[in-house]
Amino acid sequence: MIARILSTPIPMPAGKIPAGKPRRIAPDVLAAVVPGPGRDRLAEGKGEVLAVTTGQQPGLFTGPLYTVHKALSAIALARRLEKERGVPVVPVFWVAGDDHDFAEANHAWVLGRDNEPVKIVLRERPHEAPQLPLFREVLGPDIRGALDALEQALPDAECKPEVRQWLESAYRPDTNLADAAANALQQLLGGRGLAVFRAHDPSAKRAAAPWILRALGETLADGLTPVMVEGRLGRDRLRQEGSDYVTRRSGERFTRAALEQIAADTPERLSPNVLLRPVVEAALFPTVAYCGGPGEMEYLPEAAPLFAALGVAPQAYVPRWSGMIIEARVDKVLQKHGLEPRDFEGTPGALEARFAQADLPPELAASLKALRHDVEARFARISGEVTQLDPTLERTVQSARNAALAGTNEIEKKLVASVKRTQGTVLSQLARARAALAPGGKPQERVLTVASFLARYSGTVLDEIDAEVARWAASL
Repeated sequence: MIARILSTPIPMPAGKIPAGKPRRIAPDVLAAVVPGPGRDRLAEGKGEVLAVTTGQQPGLFTGPLYTVHKALSAIALARRLEKERGVPVVPVFWVAGDDHDFAEANHAWVLGRDNEPVKIVLRERPHEAPQLPLFREVLGPDIRGALDALEQALPDAECKPEVRQWLESAYRPDTNLADAAANALQQLLGGRGLAVFRAHDPSAKRAAAPWILRALGETLADGLTPVMVEGRLGRDRLRQEGSDYVTRRSGERFTRAALEQIAADTPERLSPNVLLRPVVEAALFPTVAYCGGPGEMEYLPEAAPLFAALGVAPQAYVPRWSGMIIEARVDKVLQKHGLEPRDFEGTPGALEARFAQADLPPELAASLKALRHDVEARFARISGEVTQLDPTLERTVQSARNAALAGTNEIEKKLVASVKRTQGTVLSQLARARAALAPGGKPQERVLTVASFLARYSGTVLDEIDAEVARWAASL
């Protein structure tokens, strides 16, 4: 069972969420929204709504937990704003299928049967292959192997078959990675009002094309435009050279007329870069707030000149909810040893070493400390005397000092290792807790996928996270 959901706040920037002006959603934009209650709300009645948006690149089995955290943040904030303002506010998840980072999207991590992290990989992309957007990555037969690997990794539980059925219905061999992730999110969170927007859909591209073409006239600090085109080497940034535009990696040259023709015939080849995307998003949706992670909070303000240049009203940037799921078995370990989740931050094994050091006999630990202090003091005195006699020997003295300290540290290291061997039960408990809270030394939400917890605890885990996120939204 789940013991608790722990919030880990992200600093909130100064500012208020703008009032916004409700408006209709264009038909091309609606056509790119996955069918469901969220899409119905975007189109219902007069169709005049506001939107709270968030987004993420697609990933295998919906990717890390923070994808779900983003979506639930947008849902909770939209609920609050709708209640306060008396107008429909729809949470929209922008599936960034244009993204081309396959190495980040091709895998998912789960807690395995032994509560150790297991990596499930769809396939690798050859290094020399074009950097194609993820909506061009058809899952193919590889997805069956990934689903089988997931089932084998997850422990047997009552909800495990439902998780397999959910993912199998979305991640099909004939579907691309972007559409699969969009469909999986819709099935998971659509009932909570989330509208899942497929930004890579041809209809969405047609709607975005005028804004992308206008952005060709803008140059960012790196000397490139905020526009990307799919060329010989895949998705590529454009820079302006005279009246032409040249791709950064492949060196392909396009006239403005050629890019306009691409926008008319194959608009899916054009896409915004990370700074232009929020501008296009606010142009397509009546967006009053975007829920993003800490990294996004740092770079999104850099998009301000693009908003001004393209005449688009900017949205507020709101840090998404951040937190972790603490299972009862893990909470028991924390309580037993007087630990907090933050104690597992940092280099894997550091906490275990601290426990082992604490179990060294006090007299021995004190002797080792005194020995290091004595080595430092004596070599400092010798160094001063030697330097007066022959300055060229100073480096020799320092080398001898370092060797003596290294020997002392090696003694302690081997003693700690010996203690660890006698602490098997404690250390294995700590290792399993680390795997659940900070796998590989990284935050849980940046590694483990939601499927890992749904298989163990069913959809009630989403209810518990949702309740905590609602408290977060009320406190903003």
